[in-house]
Amino acid sequence: MLDTLDAAAVRRWCASGLAALKRHQGEIDALNVYPVPDGDTGTNLVLTLTSAQQALAMDLDTLADGAATAHGHALRLMARGALLGARGNSGVILSQILRGFADALAGVPAVRGRELAVALRDATTAAYAAVARPMEGTLLSVVSAAAGAAERTGSDELRAVARAAAGAAATALARTPEQLPALARAGVVDAGGRGLCLLLDALVEVITGESPQHPAPPLRAVPPPVTAVRETGSLEYAYEVQFLLDAEPEAVGRMRDTLATLGDCLVVVGDSGTWQVHVHVNDVGAAIEAGVVAGRPHQISVTRFADQLASVPAPDGRAAVVVAAGAGLAELFAGEGAVAVPGNPSTGELLEAVLSTGAARVVVLPNDPDAQAVANQVAEEAHRFGVQVSVVPTRSPVQALAALAVRDPRRRFADDVIAMAEAAGACRYAEVCHAGREALTVAGPCRAGDVLALVEGEVHLIGVDLVDTCVALVDRMLGGGGELVTLLVGADAPEGLAEAVRTHLARRWPFVEVQAYQGGQPRYPLLVGVE
Repeated sequence: MLDTLDAAAVRRWCASGLAALKRHQGEIDALNVYPVPDGDTGTNLVLTLTSAQQALAMDLDTLADGAATAHGHALRLMARGALLGARGNSGVILSQILRGFADALAGVPAVRGRELAVALRDATTAAYAAVARPMEGTLLSVVSAAAGAAERTGSDELRAVARAAAGAAATALARTPEQLPALARAGVVDAGGRGLCLLLDALVEVITGESPQHPAPPLRAVPPPVTAVRETGSLEYAYEVQFLLDAEPEAVGRMRDTLATLGDCLVVVGDSGTWQVHVHVNDVGAAIEAGVVAGRPHQISVTRFADQLASVPAPDGRAAVVVAAGAGLAELFAGEGAVAVPGNPSTGELLEAVLSTGAARVVVLPNDPDAQAVANQVAEEAHRFGVQVSVVPTRSPVQALAALAVRDPRRRFADDVIAMAEAAGACRYAEVCHAGREALTVAGPCRAGDVLALVEGEVHLIGVDLVDTCVALVDRMLGGGGELVTLLVGADAPEGLAEAVRTHLARRWPFVEVQAYQGGQPRYPLLVGVE
C-alpha cells in the first residue's frame, strides 16, 4: 500500500488503466447512443492512453516542463503523450484531465491525499475548459463528482482520497441517464464517464493493491439509441476572434463566462499563466474587451466569415490537410492538392501532417465532428511551431470536396478560408448505411440491418433495399433545390449502386449535374452531396 504517488506508481497507473480500457473497450464502444455502427469512445480512449504509455516508455520529453520531481516528470510525459495521441472528443477531454493532474502535482515534493484532491479539482477545471458548452451527464460530471468527493474527505491519506474519488465517480456515472435525456431513452450511461471510472479504479488498485468493486452499470440488450448532441459552431456568428492571454486563472474563468454569452465555438486552454482563447462572435470589441479586463491579450487575430477585417500578412506558403477515411477519398483529395490523413487521426498524427507540408498557413478539413475536436487542438499546438492553422468545420467528405474546389492561391489566406467555409456550408450532405442495432429514430423504429438514410446527421429514411433508399434520398434532397450531386461510393457498396442512382437522376432530374467517385469509405455504402 502506497503512502505517496511516486514515478513508478504513475507508470503502473498508466499501464493498469490502459489494460482496463482494453478489457472494456467493446463495452464502452457499445454505449454509443446512435444506431449507426460507429461507436468508438472506447477505442478512442484506448488509443489516447496508448500514446501516453508510449511517451512514458520513451522517457523523452521535448518540452521544458519545469518538473522538479521524478513523479512530476512522469506525469508530464503521460499528459503530453495523451495530448499528441488524443482521438475524438473523449480523447481530447481525457488529455486535458491528465494535463490538469500533471500541472497540479508536477512540482509538489510528495503526493498524498490532499495533493491528490487538488489534482482532481485541477483536472476537472481543465476538462470543463476544453469544452465550449459543457453538458452534465457526461464525462465532465463524473470527473467533477470525483474531485468533490476527494475534497470532502479532508484527509491526507492517499488511499482514502483515491477510494472516495473512485466511489463518487461510479455513483455519478450511474446518474448520468438522469442528467442527459438521450442516455435515459437509450438506457445507457455515458461512455466517456465509464472510461474515466476505469482509470480511477486503476489508480486505487495501484495505491492500495486492491481492486475496487464497482461493477459496470447494466446495458440494455437492445438499447433504442437517439441522435447525440454534437459540438459545433453555428452560422449565426460572423467573426472568429483568437488571442493569447496572460492572466490569472480566476480572471480567465470570469472572462470565459463573459465570452460564453457572446458567441459559440469557445475554447480556452491554458498553461502556466498563458491561455489560448478562441471564440466566434458578432461583437468583436466586446470579446477583446473581455480579454483586456482579464489580463494582457496579445497576438490578437480577427477573421470575418464574409470578408477580412483584420490585415493579414502575405502568406509565404499555404497548404490543405484533409481527413480521408478511404483510399479513394485520399486519392481524390490528393488530386485537389491536399495532404490526406487516414480517418480518426490522433492529435500527433494530424499535427505531423500539418507540419510536413512546410507551409506557414494550413487549412484543415476534418470531415467528422470527432476529428474536428482533434483539429481544433492541432490548431493550438501548431501555433507553437509558428504555423497558422484554420479549421473549416466540414462534417462530410463531400463538403471538403466543395471547399477544395473553390481554393484560390491568389486570394489572401483568410479570404480563401472564408470562401472554403462558405462552399462547404452551402453543400448539403447525407450518408447511407445499415443500422447496427434496433433503435427508435426520429424517422421511426428501425431494426438491425435496415438501411438508414441520414441527412446532415438526422435519420430521414428507413428502408430495406439499399438502391431504393439511395434513390429516395437524392429525390428528397433535390426537392429542396440543387444543381450538382456528388456521389461517393463506399468500400462495401454493391456493384452498380452509383450507376443505378445516376440513371435515376438522369431520368427524374435531367438538368442536375452528377459526379460519382469511388471513395472507399467504411460503413457507408454511399455519401451524397448536393450543391
